Amino acid sequence: MFTLLRDLRRLRREIALPRPTRGRSLAIRHVDAGSCNGCDHELTLASGPAYDLQHLGLGIVASPRHADVLLVTGAVTSRMREPLLVAHRAMPEPRRVAALGDCALGVGLLAAPGELAGPVEDVLPVDLRIPGCPPPPEAIAAALLALIDGTVPARG
Repeated sequence: MFTLLRDLRRLRREIALPRPTRGRSLAIRHVDAGSCNGCDHELTLASGPAYDLQHLGLGIVASPRHADVLLVTGAVTSRMREPLLVAHRAMPEPRRVAALGDCALGVGLLAAPGELAGPVEDVLPVDLRIPGCPPPPEAIAAALLALIDGTVPARG
């Protein structure tokens, strides 16, 4: 492994590969709180080789204990309200929440009133709103990069 890393470092120097402009990364925990899966598919596309979120410092993690951001898709259903709160409480401070897609933002929700807890904002404080039905991968990547770069204001 050491030899491989040494060779990679040498190769980067030889081809004058520029250093990444961002020095930070963001660990994302995705929770589907009741979506149609449209936003989930776009998030998968954003994670693929065409947009390559990992190269930009954005990685999806399996546990909320390792996450910097809780990325929620879909309107929160009554059955997902408590698991969403548990995931949020498991995150280390500072906890950031991103609502991905129109359903998560409470736009045009269709369901029986007793089945929905409402938009993400009704359950958790939201730091980042990514509108669209579904938002394109480039919009998802741009919004999450704005969170890394600090151009999204902190929740007051």
